[in-house]
Amino acid sequence: MTDSDDQLREEIDEVGRRASRKVELGGRAVVIAVAVFVLLVGLVLPWMNGASGLEVLIGQEGGKASMVPRLFAVTAVLFGVVASALTLTTRRWFFAWVGAAGGWFASVDGVLAIWSRQSSGTDVGIGLVIAVVAMVVIAFQWFRTAASRY
Repeated sequence: MTDSDDQLREEIDEVGRRASRKVELGGRAVVIAVAVFVLLVGLVLPWMNGASGLEVLIGQEGGKASMVPRLFAVTAVLFGVVASALTLTTRRWFFAWVGAAGGWFASVDGVLAIWSRQSSGTDVGIGLVIAVVAMVVIAFQWFRTAASRY
């Protein structure tokens, strides 16, 4: 073995290590990006008592029945928008796993938000339903992506 062979081997190993840390999304990237856009649209539409998801997020809509929708708004923005944006831009596996785990938490919380609104006898806004469906799609896509590594 010569010194140039060792250098070549080290360079090839380094390229392999860098490639193993990157997520290759393919067509899923488009599905996730569209779902994130739909989630953002759901945030500007009415969720409860005429208040949009953004108003619920910043706390303008009060009362006990708004706690679960507010938690969903926070988790949807953190895991649905921020984690997705970080994963799509950095292509790191860590963020894909964060999007998968957090996305499923936000999805369950979203279903509970709809249930809590219905249980309190008030209407569920179309924006909340759209946001929950978008969050489920995002969580499913991130879970498929994260699970594809193994």
